[in-house]
Amino acid sequence: MRLQCEVEVVSRLLPTCGLRGRGRGTRALLSLGRPPGRARGGGVYLMVCTARDRAGARYKVQENIERFFTRFVEEGKATVRLREPAVDVCLSKANASNLKNFLSAVRLAHQGTDIGSLPLSALVPAKTSEVEKPKTKMIITSRRDYPLTKNFPYSLEHLQASYCKLARIDMRVLCLKKLRKLDLSHNHIKQLPATIGDLICLQELNLHDNHLESFSAALCNSTLQKSLQFLDLSQNKIKALPIQFCQLRELVNLKLDDNELIRLPFKIGQLDHLRFLSAARNKLPFLPSDFRKLCLENLDLFGNPFEQPNPLVPNIQLKIPLTLLECAARATINYRIPYGCHLLPSHLCEDLEVAKTCQCGSACLSSFIQITVTMNLHHVAHTVVLVDNMGGTEAPIICYFCSLDCYSQFLDRYLQSNR
Repeated sequence: MRLQCEVEVVSRLLPTCGLRGRGRGTRALLSLGRPPGRARGGGVYLMVCTARDRAGARYKVQENIERFFTRFVEEGKATVRLREPAVDVCLSKANASNLKNFLSAVRLAHQGTDIGSLPLSALVPAKTSEVEKPKTKMIITSRRDYPLTKNFPYSLEHLQASYCKLARIDMRVLCLKKLRKLDLSHNHIKQLPATIGDLICLQELNLHDNHLESFSAALCNSTLQKSLQFLDLSQNKIKALPIQFCQLRELVNLKLDDNELIRLPFKIGQLDHLRFLSAARNKLPFLPSDFRKLCLENLDLFGNPFEQPNPLVPNIQLKIPLTLLECAARATINYRIPYGCHLLPSHLCEDLEVAKTCQCGSACLSSFIQITVTMNLHHVAHTVVLVDNMGGTEAPIICYFCSLDCYSQFLDRYLQSNR
């Protein structure tokens, strides 16, 4: 039986000499087995192999273990205290399940269990790959260096594969469950597989300069909701982001520059942690009403064809009297009545998710008055990149009104302030 982990062998005689152990483990391969031939009487030994000593150090097991320390075994940690020599074999960063099995086998060998029933391994020197430190970072910047015949190391936490002319995401990448940072910039990727959402540790995703035309709702509903903090979709061909995009609530930095966006996500104000937003050089005519809820450190909306707002020319979608559906939808949201697909048809749930909010705070679904007004972007961001070459920091934002009364009150205030 073998176990890969980090090991520190600490002599218990050091304190009596006024010395201390170095306090950190070394990547090692532990083996439980018998020496080849009849050396040392053929008993069971624990062998510890490291990169510095691949031949390994052997310790007799039978009736030679003073104590097992397994309080933190669920965290992949344990200590085996030997009588001769007087050392503690401290194990850490092991797979908890494998560690339990290994310690169970060592305990049986210590108790003198019949050798034939023990899961023993040959005590042979470890291979370099078995004791070297796991590779956590790989950077590939050309097609020539891209691995075609061998897998990526499963221990990778940071992978960059840029300028590799990739037309799709390699399925081998989707098996890297420890991946925290994935950089696939400067490729030819057209579509993202939903299985990217299975990378439960992914915090940074860079897809700058590809051929993407969309960002799927499936990704927005995946485990990325809890992990993704940085997303770069700049220099692609994306025209719109799904309503579900705002479920990625851990986002801190979002880059959308140089796309073909005609609108930002309707509920963008739900991105509570967002601090850096850039959507320069798109086709945005105005900002969604929810935009005013953001609290940013840096905002860049330069080079968008923003429309000139005119509050005196409203887009009236108000239906009087209100339909039964509209009344029910407004009541559901205003009174915070719980709903879900187990109670309502899915299309009604989707409609409720995109309900508008009037300036008075009430909800409206499909019956409303819409206008655009000017907003100073410094209201939502500490640092604002100028939106045009004229030095402006203002942009049009949509406003909704649930009734003629609400619109009339706004209009009175607007006209008074512009006298």
